[in-house]
Amino acid sequence: MAYAPLVKYVAGRMASGLPAHVEEAELIGYGLDGLLRAIERFEPDREIKFETYAITRIKGAVLDGLRSQDWVPRSVRARAREIERVHGKLEHRLHRTPTDQEIATEMGISLDEFQESLVRISNSTVVALDELWSVSDSSGDQISLLDTLHDPDAPDPQELLDAAELKDRLAEAIAALPEREKLVIALYYYENLTLREIGEVLGVTESRVSQLHTKAVLRLKSRLQGDGTGA
Repeated sequence: MAYAPLVKYVAGRMASGLPAHVEEAELIGYGLDGLLRAIERFEPDREIKFETYAITRIKGAVLDGLRSQDWVPRSVRARAREIERVHGKLEHRLHRTPTDQEIATEMGISLDEFQESLVRISNSTVVALDELWSVSDSSGDQISLLDTLHDPDAPDPQELLDAAELKDRLAEAIAALPEREKLVIALYYYENLTLREIGEVLGVTESRVSQLHTKAVLRLKSRLQGDGTGA
């Protein structure tokens, strides 16, 4: 009961980027399962704050619950994958971040259609930056690399090396984002502002912030999943 507010906090933040038919109460239900698993599996001797550990487990449980519903239209999933692929292809060809117009042209659609696709993706996606650098632990649960610590007794040093490399790659990918997208990522994930609050900071609508967030995440996925790809 003492840590139940963590569930409401996580569910509230995640609900802000989901379709209206997804009820926050449902997310809270998934999150409570994650909190219970966190309580069962928490290891105090690892010197990680329980709140940090629990939030990661709660987010993972909510995402697992949403995925099990499979409510995201296949057409939206396909368009998101296409944008990631085209972004990676253009970035490799141009040696810089492609513009919205360049991506739209490569996809054979108008700029308005591209912007509308971003709206549909942002309204239905459960993709979060945390997912880009999550790994499975020995129990099969997803844990964030943000919340792992160096362990001199770790059984597999290669995993630690891979985690450090992924952190470096993500930092480089974020640094290469356009300034407004970089700011949205910083305010949302590091300052814990809501999309509405970020909109107030930038002087734009919450919908526009949601678009910027979606573009940033798709760019990061493209870079991390296909570094140097020409496919």
